[in-house]
Amino acid sequence: MPISPGTHAVYTVRPGDSPYSIANQFGSSLADLQRSNALYPPVTDPGLIYPGQKLLVRVPGTSQESVVLHQVTEGDTLFRLGERYSAGVDMLAALNRMEQPDILRVAQLVYIPAFVYEVEPGDTLWRIGIRFGASLNELACANAGRAGFSPDVPFPGYKLVVPLPSSTNIVVFRPLPGTRVAAGTPLAGRAREFEANLLYRIRDDAGRIVARERVVTASEGAPAFGTFSAPLVFDAAPATPAGKIQVYTRSPRDGSIQDLVEVPVLF
Repeated sequence: MPISPGTHAVYTVRPGDSPYSIANQFGSSLADLQRSNALYPPVTDPGLIYPGQKLLVRVPGTSQESVVLHQVTEGDTLFRLGERYSAGVDMLAALNRMEQPDILRVAQLVYIPAFVYEVEPGDTLWRIGIRFGASLNELACANAGRAGFSPDVPFPGYKLVVPLPSSTNIVVFRPLPGTRVAAGTPLAGRAREFEANLLYRIRDDAGRIVARERVVTASEGAPAFGTFSAPLVFDAAPATPAGKIQVYTRSPRDGSIQDLVEVPVLF
């Protein structure tokens, strides 16, 4: 399951741009840019791009993480970026340490809670969504306007932006959805919660409890988005090959689950 490591920027094509000039601007290779965005026949004529299209560009580096940055263009607002990438405005502001979230500068790079997946032969957008816990609408929005993007037939080698599992107040960075977990695997993310306490549990796909409900404490309480990290603890062997990590809080009034985030995983 090829989650593409490294830093990737979502770039908006400007008048006068060419694939070569864009790749050169980011220090990337033309071949990687063309493959990542399906800039080849029969999808499009070689090198054919239009102002306003969005391209995913690999930024050279040695990071083993899969990181997504959005380069701000005219008309972008944090609200629009939140809609595009299925993330809350307050969360985006906190993740980017923005003191003035209403002001975005053209060409500013905004960190997006998402990762990049390289399409394999036989993939469909529906199967990718099931694997990573993302809806078809979320995948379509995150990749809207991109050259080469097809919701019907994603081309092998095409790199999709996939939003991380999140709610208004919780985002889970690790483990990535669709990856394999075991006892001791780190659970990590950011959360804005009263008294900084949140909960997690693990269920397999048969509904069996693999890890009973446990408390995880973030580094800060609300209104800040604190960081949290804890090793997963298993209480029982999974009965199925896959399941979900559920991260959430409970209402102080009636104990109901709030801010639920579900991460599909393999065992």
